[in-house]
Amino acid sequence: MTIKNLIYSAVTLISCTLFSQESTINKTKSVSEIKITVLDSIKKTFVKDDLAACVDSLWLKELTNVDIYNNLSADIQNINFDEKVEYELPTELLKARLKEMDDKSPFHIEYNQGLENIIKSFLKNRKRSFERLMAISEYYFPLFEEAFDRLNVPLEIKYLAVVESALNPKAVSRVGATGLWQFMYQTGKQYGLKIDSYVDERSDPLKASEAAAQYMKNMYGIFGDWDLVLASYNSGPGNVAKAIRRSGGQQNYWNIRKNLPKETQGYVPAFLATMYIYEYHKEHGIVPEKAPIKHFATDTVMIKRQMSFKQISDLIDIPEAQLQILNPSYKLNVVPTYKDQNHFLRLPQDKIAVFTSNEAKIYAYVDREADLREKPFQIVKPIFAQDSVNTSQRLAQAKVRYYRVKRGDNLTTIAKKYDVAVDDLKKWNNINGNRVAYGKNLKINGTEVDQKTITIAKANPIKDTISASTASYYEVQKGDNLTAIAKKFNITVADIQEWNKLDNANVAIGVSLQVVKNLINKDEVIEAVERKDIAYSVQKGDNLGSIAKKFGTTVADLKDWNKLTSNAIAIGNNLIVAKNEIVIDTNKATVSSFKKKDYFSNPPKKATEYYVKKGDSLYTISKKYPGVTISDLKKWNNIKDDELKPGMKLKING
Repeated sequence: MTIKNLIYSAVTLISCTLFSQESTINKTKSVSEIKITVLDSIKKTFVKDDLAACVDSLWLKELTNVDIYNNLSADIQNINFDEKVEYELPTELLKARLKEMDDKSPFHIEYNQGLENIIKSFLKNRKRSFERLMAISEYYFPLFEEAFDRLNVPLEIKYLAVVESALNPKAVSRVGATGLWQFMYQTGKQYGLKIDSYVDERSDPLKASEAAAQYMKNMYGIFGDWDLVLASYNSGPGNVAKAIRRSGGQQNYWNIRKNLPKETQGYVPAFLATMYIYEYHKEHGIVPEKAPIKHFATDTVMIKRQMSFKQISDLIDIPEAQLQILNPSYKLNVVPTYKDQNHFLRLPQDKIAVFTSNEAKIYAYVDREADLREKPFQIVKPIFAQDSVNTSQRLAQAKVRYYRVKRGDNLTTIAKKYDVAVDDLKKWNNINGNRVAYGKNLKINGTEVDQKTITIAKANPIKDTISASTASYYEVQKGDNLTAIAKKFNITVADIQEWNKLDNANVAIGVSLQVVKNLINKDEVIEAVERKDIAYSVQKGDNLGSIAKKFGTTVADLKDWNKLTSNAIAIGNNLIVAKNEIVIDTNKATVSSFKKKDYFSNPPKKATEYYVKKGDSLYTISKKYPGVTISDLKKWNNIKDDELKPGMKLKING
């Protein structure tokens, strides 16, 4: 037996080492070289424990497997208690064993044919499932028993979690009951379990077990019978009270069972069958698997900065899957920090030692990561010069803004705020009606590229070619100087002086300065277009659905592009959100041998008036005239709102 244990330990260690190496390789591929260097340099200074917790990746997968939960749930709901099951278990022997269980239990464990049928069904069809469940039990049962013992609740109720969730803290039923003890949302809140965007304590083994123990104690105070307590846990105390009334006041579960909801009729027998199999598993040849990690080998540490599981995994070398198992209540794989509430991270004991010995360095790394994250765009509205050359063509602003809907907002007020059309707001954000939810993040696209201005040339066999005037202008503000303006647009003072024919560094307030190089020569086209994958850093409150909406893609595409196997994402993760997008790179553009006449169409001539057609909006009309904005149209035509009528004559004073 000792030799077998040694072999098992060696195999586990090897598999862990390989798993760790594979994880490290994958992480290395996804992190920039600078980041790796900083991370490695920090970790080299860590105070380390000689012991290293190592949990086989297959075991971690086993702990999150939902197959057993689905199969057991289906069995309980669909089993026919009146149908005999062929299995070698003499009825008289079963009766004797049930009597032994009854003698040492506060539950009424009495033989009946329905109970025999479900016991034999589990033994015949679910032996392998119970071997796996008994291994997982080694992790969860000690903490269940501790919670029940504190409130003087029968310890046998620990078997109820097997029936409820198959010991999966992430189990969610078809009606939304969640966690090991399958609390509904309102019941969880009633018993003090915190549920918000980051945390769902229904999935916290300790807190959910304490809530379940309190519920059982309260129900026992009402019914005075543990069988009825179990029935009320499944169907609610109201349904149990109705069943008692309909049964003429009888208060034994087996006497009122026929008047309970159908699911509850199989619930207590399933609980008793589970208890029987755990008690007599050896007699039926059920050999429990052994759990490589047990609850008493873990501890908690309070977290002082918001951290993602990925950051913790990188820093202290623990698989993210193991963090998910030990901390199932964190919905987004992030441990948040709130001003008035503490959050704790559960880790293997040796990892606790590494974390607490190096806290200052760990938080310094997390702070640095936060500083390096992409910040919101600094939007500067370009002011176009009023000469005929520069107003005829302009560079579309490619940046995207986001607006969180406030109370009292509607699509019209938001469209006015950003000088865009309501129809475009709907299109950009996949909105069908005229309502928008409070708190929703709306995507506000920059001015779209005028097809008369930018044309992708397909004649170039090597690269896509852009043919556009790319000059943009900035109006000098109070306090500006050439150095500050150059820094703002990532150019040099010499560039500004050259493009604007300035003899010195003096510049007056209100002057329009060209701040983006005009890439077009009179006869030539600039090759400045590349196709690139667009990346996005996950922000607080993001999920795959919101990111897909934000970038006009699908959750399936996001998972495919980023090789995600689940919907879980962590703050700070870089996700590919668009593939092969056209990107204009003004820094490395080179002059092409293609001539301007091959690609350019003449810009539209300016009109002095325009008659509104059906379907027009101020936005669509402004796009017809380069350099003209919605604000211009409103000002020139004294328009107070966005209402247009077919046939209305508009002045175009550009």
